[in-house]
Amino acid sequence: MKKITIAIDGFSSTGKSTLAKELANHLGYIYVDSGAMYRAVTLFAMQNGYIKSDFFDKETLVNSLSAIKLNFKFNPDLGFAEMYLNDVNVENEIRTIEVSNLVSKVAEVSQVRTKLVEQQQEMGKNKGIVMDGRDIATVVFPDAELKIFMNASAQTRAQRRYDELISKGQDVTFEEVLNNVQERDYIDTHRDDSPLIIADDAIEIDNSYLNKKEQFDLVVELVNDITNSI
Repeated sequence: MKKITIAIDGFSSTGKSTLAKELANHLGYIYVDSGAMYRAVTLFAMQNGYIKSDFFDKETLVNSLSAIKLNFKFNPDLGFAEMYLNDVNVENEIRTIEVSNLVSKVAEVSQVRTKLVEQQQEMGKNKGIVMDGRDIATVVFPDAELKIFMNASAQTRAQRRYDELISKGQDVTFEEVLNNVQERDYIDTHRDDSPLIIADDAIEIDNSYLNKKEQFDLVVELVNDITNSI
């Protein structure tokens, strides 16, 4: 069966990464979490004092981009690839609320986006890839055979994210998570460089009332329709 490129975009906490991982495993495709790459750059900026809640030294971060090495390494125990920053596994560190609060600001920086988009396009040059993020269907893979845009209400997404963070032992409130979701939505949709939009030929899925199996089965059917037609 001919391999295709699958681009999954959408708002934060819509379950893009979970779906993409499951889909890639099912199809035997490469999975790339583009959001993890932006989170890793954000973590690098935090570790070096380039960004805080009330401070962002963009120029120094841009000048330091050559010192950032990003790569994914497959973890057979987990069944997916984890994010490495300069050869250090940072999969857990990049998922904190502190990184979530700052990642959209880092993702606004054009030089950061240019660097990461180039890497993402190189990863997908041979197809057989599932990548999720904010601009995968519009910028990274505008010719992807299947483009999906995932959505859900802010309240629903915040509750999912809150439950996830609490299960990991993080000390957060629902209001803090909801504010983070809403702020990221605004930044993602209003940035000048590659704002979050629905590609003209994308299929929008509102999963507010879909369980994971219903959503997965729906997307697999879409994949089969495309691969059977080419």
